[in-house]
Amino acid sequence: MAAYGAERRVRSPAPRAGWMTQTFVHWACPVEAVRALVPEPSAVEEYEGGAWAGFTPFVTTDVRPPGVPSALPGLPGFAETGPRTYVRHPSGRDGRWFFSLEVACPVMPGARAVGAPYHPGALEVTRDGEALRCSGRRRPGRAGYRLVVCPGAPIARPTERDVWLTSRPRAYTLRPGLLWETPVEHEPWPLAEATVGEPGETLTAEAGLPAPAGELVAHFSDGVGHVRMGVPVPCARTR
Repeated sequence: MAAYGAERRVRSPAPRAGWMTQTFVHWACPVEAVRALVPEPSAVEEYEGGAWAGFTPFVTTDVRPPGVPSALPGLPGFAETGPRTYVRHPSGRDGRWFFSLEVACPVMPGARAVGAPYHPGALEVTRDGEALRCSGRRRPGRAGYRLVVCPGAPIARPTERDVWLTSRPRAYTLRPGLLWETPVEHEPWPLAEATVGEPGETLTAEAGLPAPAGELVAHFSDGVGHVRMGVPVPCARTR
């Protein structure tokens, strides 16, 4: 199992969901290249001497807005992904920074009202024997991705890097002049090793991120079923 300990409970979630069948693909990047894409006062986090870019195809399930009881069905599951990096607020709070969020659900782009960079698209995650095939394309536009993921052995004792790359208790988004913080709470990720074959994607290039120049670091997780996302709140002015 891998996760940072919850810093505080998300007592008023908006919404609840499950994040299932998740692949984490990461690679090291020059800090300067990533810093140019992240607004101040956020600071780009470094690990092993570099910034890291990530790409994480998964399936969102059972989305429930506030007040919808568990006895009623949530939204049908849909595929989602987004290129990301890791940042730190001036207060010291770390989190994910998404350059975009590609989503196969027509209602989710409404979250752009609070700065979440959603883009509608045609996305899917399918099983092919023991492997998974993840693919998608933004609509409108040409940005897209495809990859084949082969999950491996469960990771009984995650390393510090395993945790650093996969677990963050909040996400940051941008609206004109303001940085917003969204707290996230869920059970620990059950992580496994993974290999990625036939990779091909243009989402990270569309965001301005450099292409991988070295080894890809991949993890797989069957997912977490009880995700609680808090209400986004403004936390700093940008410059």
